[in-house]
Amino acid sequence: MLPSRPCFLFAIALLALAGRAHAEQVLAGAALDRAVSGRRIFLATPLGGEFPLNYHADGRIDGQGEATGLGRFARPSDSGRWWVDGAQLCQKWTEWYAGKTFCFTLRKVDGGRLAWERDDGVSGIARVAP
Repeated sequence: MLPSRPCFLFAIALLALAGRAHAEQVLAGAALDRAVSGRRIFLATPLGGEFPLNYHADGRIDGQGEATGLGRFARPSDSGRWWVDGAQLCQKWTEWYAGKTFCFTLRKVDGGRLAWERDDGVSGIARVAP
């Protein structure tokens, strides 16, 4: 006997969501810490370049925007602190963003890349240096 149509469609939808969740794994806790601690992460920019951020194992973060032309508009480099809060990566810069704390949700995607979404809805893609 075949399952009823609504049950069958629901099962297909669940399988599709499970496949997507597997393909884009949300990082949290220790896994999130391991993904960024001691790493250099390159944020993709709208004009095709990359913006490097260094997440030091001791909780410091620094970034240099000279390569992306940031120096023409703002302070080209800054430093601050980063930490993991559950399923979010949080960071607070000294100068950038007026020192406001922002937190991000990170998902692993293909090819060593991360999809990120900031708590204000801004999102993008990043590449983790090997």
